[in-house]
Amino acid sequence: MELSCKSEYALLALIALADEFQSNDPLQIRQIAAQQDIPDRYLEQLLATLRRSGLVKSQRGAKGGYLLAREPRQITVLEVMTSIEGRDITSPHENEVSKSAEKKVLKNVWKGSCEAMREILQKHTLQDLCDRRDALRQSELMYYI
Repeated sequence: MELSCKSEYALLALIALADEFQSNDPLQIRQIAAQQDIPDRYLEQLLATLRRSGLVKSQRGAKGGYLLAREPRQITVLEVMTSIEGRDITSPHENEVSKSAEKKVLKNVWKGSCEAMREILQKHTLQDLCDRRDALRQSELMYYI
């Protein structure tokens, strides 16, 4: 499994918005795009999707832009990915009945891995991602003698 480009860009944009949540200052698309190295037009589409899902809100005007609709600790990675991908990526496809024992075993293993992924993605929030990033930055700044 891989993190899609769409989901990665959406999460990067939301991390940028999470950084500004306390100040309640909206970020413009061009600011987020420059900060996170995301193409402007692509980011515009992603933010529109996130707005329709209720994860971000837009503010019009000269000082307009985008803001998180909820606190960063209330938005899970799973919720973001489901919004962007348009489906729950952790749900195994149940479209056919397995006839052989081998197929049943494989389906059960796949179903278990999907459940584990769902649990992990549901557990982590935007705040967790920001905290991990900050810890990583801090550890990179440490000097060793």
